[in-house]
Formats: sequence, structure tokens, C-alpha cells
Amino acid sequence: MNEDKAARYQRLHRRARMLTAGWIVLLLVLVLTTGVSRSMGDASLGLVHRLGIPALIATAASAGLYAVVLACLLEAGTLPLTFYSSVVLERRFGLSRQRLGPWLADHVRGLAIGLGLWGAAAGFIYACMMAWPHWWWMPAWAGVAAVGVALTWVAPVALLPLFLRMAPLENDALRTRLVALVRQVGTEPVDIYQWRQNDRTSRANAALVGLGRTRRVLVSDTLVHEYSTDEIEMILAHELSHHVRHDVWRGLAFEALVAAAGLWAASRALPVCAVALGLRGTHDVAGLPVLVLTALGVSVMALPLGNARSRSAERRADRFALNLTGNADVFVTAMRRLAAQNLAEDDPPLLARCFFNTHPPMLERITRARAWAATRPSVPQTRESSPGPPLRLE
Repeated sequence: MNEDKAARYQRLHRRARMLTAGWIVLLLVLVLTTGVSRSMGDASLGLVHRLGIPALIATAASAGLYAVVLACLLEAGTLPLTFYSSVVLERRFGLSRQRLGPWLADHVRGLAIGLGLWGAAAGFIYACMMAWPHWWWMPAWAGVAAVGVALTWVAPVALLPLFLRMAPLENDALRTRLVALVRQVGTEPVDIYQWRQNDRTSRANAALVGLGRTRRVLVSDTLVHEYSTDEIEMILAHELSHHVRHDVWRGLAFEALVAAAGLWAASRALPVCAVALGLRGTHDVAGLPVLVLTALGVSVMALPLGNARSRSAERRADRFALNLTGNADVFVTAMRRLAAQNLAEDDPPLLARCFFNTHPPMLERITRARAWAATRPSVPQTRESSPGPPLRLE
């Protein structure tokens, strides 16, 4: 019954995401081909030029203003689908406990932050176009990559607290055991925080966030209150693998490569489209939808590779957790509970894995854990009864 419910939920969720992406593409094409983009570009340039500022700064400012207006149009066009996927669908399947007011407040906060970042990024990219017309995509990429690293570093201390209530883990017994697990890994310490989401969702989650001194492992209160210590320890061991193997940096590097490919493709598409659309040149802010569409196309093409990379990292993390704790039974129990609680599919379709799934299918993870256990002469039931096999960073 749960498997059917999970498959139905995931199918509807994927459909909503695809409809949202398709609608965004259609809106961008309409903005370009109906003259709306030209009017928005002229209006933003006219407003900025009244300030009498230098051309480079004026182009950056008008691009930032145009980008914010464009993002607001896209937000208005996709809001019904966003509401359906994040409120209606979540409540229908019993995952959401959040009231409409707090959800709306979170959405507005996220939108405000996104608009600021999007406007600044557009302004910077168009300033690069003005300063380096033939190879603008390289300094633009360097700036985008640097901002990505900075946001990852600052997120746990400046961004996530705007949406999540976090505090150091208060359960002393659990904290002592988890700290001992961190020490067993033999790497630099990582803080363990609990975030409250019981009043928002029924899901249970854990995550590794941040870089350097801001790096921390987050465990949800639903996980702390509803799972056994052995299960929480297993899940933490999985997250520690991402810490030990620098998976956050690997992910940032991949995203930087995709960004470079997207900006390079846009640098080739813009001159061609400028003629067809009657733009004043590559740096005409009315061509911003072309840049967005090109970058979006590259991102979609990179999704299978990026998701495959992520699934590979998750498989390594599973094996790391098994080697560290030596307990496949607890791993299987924890995975089954997480799958049931979060409505994860046991065995999703191939295309869904390629374009949507960043984690291996639950059935595969359980099968691999049992295969791992079969290679061991014995598997302890709990860490209290046995320290487990020596750690091997495979």
C-alpha cells in the first residue's frame, strides 16, 4: 500500500516539476517573441539613464532591474503550480503540517532573497559583457562560481536560520554517542545541530551543510524523536562520509562546470539571436531571456550526469556508514523507515532516476547493504553489543 502511495506521490510531484519547467520556457519564449522583452528593456534603460551614471554601471543596473521584473513575471505565472506541488500535494499525501500563513511567509522570504541574488547576478553578467565583449562568459563564470562557494559557506549561519529553527543537539546521551562516532572517523570535528520541522512536515531528514567553520550536520527533530539511537547513528555515519570525502566541494565543482558550459553556450547563442530578435547587440538587456533559456537547456542536459554523480556519492556514503558502524540490519531498518515516512519509491522508472533522483532507489540501497553483510562472517545487532569491524575508507 505504501509503495503504491509513494509511487503515486512521486509521479504527481515529477509531473508538477515538468509542467513548471515547461511553463517557464513558454513564458520566456513569449516574452521574447511578443515584444514584451523589448519594452521591458527600453523601460529599464530609460529609467536608469535618467540618473546620469556611466554606461557600464547603467547597463548593469538596467540588467538587474530587468531581471527582477522578469523573475516577478515568472513567479506570477508559476505560482499556481508551486502552490499545488508544495502545499496541495504535500497535504494530500500527509507530508505537510504547515499552515498557509507560515508557508506564504517562507515563500515570500525565499522570493525576496532570490530576487536580490538574481538581480545582482544579471547586473554582474551584463557588466562583464560591456567590459569584455568577446569573452565575457569567463569573468562572469568566475563571479558566479565564487558566489556559489560563498553562499554555501554562509548558508548555515545567515540563510538557513531564516527558514529553519536550529540549535545544538540537546540530547546529551545521543550527542555523546554521535560525537564519539565523529571522533572515530578521525577527521576534523563537525558540529551536530537539530532543526525543528515537526510543525511543518512529517518527514525525517539529515543533511551536511556549509563549508569550513560553518560546516555542520543537521538532524531533524522528527528523526531525533522517532528513530532509535542506532538508526540515528547510522544516518549520521552516512552524512559523515560526505564530510570526509569532500562531497560538498565535489558538488560545487560540478555545478561550476555546468555554469561555465551554460554561459559559454549563451555567448554563442546571443549574437545569433540578437539579429533574429532585433536586439542592439549581445549586451542588450532585452536578450536576457535568451541567456536564461540557453543556460536552462544546458542544465537540463547535464541533469542525468549530475544526478548520476550524486547517486554515486550516496552509494559511497552508504558503504562508509556500513563499514563505520558494522550493522547492516540497522541500515536496512532505517532505510525502510525513511522510505515509508518520506514516501520514497523503492524502484522508480529509469527516466525518473536519470532526471530527478539524486539518491539511489531504496530497493537498491537495501540490496547492497545485504550484499555487504553477506561478505562479513557476522554482523552485530547493535553497537553496544559489538564495536563493529575496523573502519575502511573504501
